[in-house]
Amino acid sequence: MTPEQAIINILKEQINTYKILHDLLKEERICLVDINAEKIADISKEKDTVIMRLRLLEEERIRLITKFSVDNEINGDINLNDLGEITGNNMFTILRSRLLSLLQNIEEMNKFNSILIDRSINYIRTTANFINTFTDGNISRTTGVLLSKET
Repeated sequence: MTPEQAIINILKEQINTYKILHDLLKEERICLVDINAEKIADISKEKDTVIMRLRLLEEERIRLITKFSVDNEINGDINLNDLGEITGNNMFTILRSRLLSLLQNIEEMNKFNSILIDRSINYIRTTANFINTFTDGNISRTTGVLLSKET
């Protein structure tokens, strides 16, 4: 396999893995709206695994591009557009476009999910404060026993 093809294969694998992350974020949004804490925890674990895989793929892509630069005596950093121009292979431009689009969608979904999480936390705080207004210090915090005053 040529270095050019190896880079293309890594880029395709990155795109497929980012699609998995995108799908997990969609699923997470649904669970946040439905307030399904157990499923959110499962998705969070899956996201951690996918993100670790993406880091490894990115490291490999950087390694392959660096090797390509050294093998072709190219000084300085090169990006996917540069690779397309140097090799004459428009696949680099196509994959770059797909990758950028996917990353923008992921960023938007992440922001939206973050807003949903913040709202949920505020709702929980407000509810907890509301419940605390009724306790007036009459609930034993260590035993869970409700104490009442008889009149």
